[in-house]
Amino acid sequence: MATNWLDSSATFKKCTAEKVSFLLLSLSDLTLTILAMYLGLWEINPLVRLLVHIPILLLLVKLVIPVLIAWIMPGRLLLPSIAALALVVIWNIKELFVFLK
Repeated sequence: MATNWLDSSATFKKCTAEKVSFLLLSLSDLTLTILAMYLGLWEINPLVRLLVHIPILLLLVKLVIPVLIAWIMPGRLLLPSIAALALVVIWNIKELFVFLK
C-alpha cells in the first residue's frame, strides 16, 4: 500500500502546471464563493447553497476533493476541468463587479 502512495506522489510531479492551475482555480472559486456569501449574494448552485451553511463540508467539496483529484488524475485529463473552472471563476468575478457597481 505504501508503494502505491509513493507511485502517486511521483506522478504528481508530472504535469505540475496543470495540477497547480486546477488547484488554484478551485481555491479561487472557494474564495469567491465565500466573498459573495459575505456580501449577501445568492448561490445559484443548489448543492453549494446547502454546503455554505456547513463550512466543513464546503471546504471538503471545494478544497479537499480537488486536491485528491489533482493527486490521482493525470494532468492532461484535468484540462476540461481547468477550462470549466476558469469559466466559473470568470463568471463569479463578473457577477461581483456587477453587484458592486
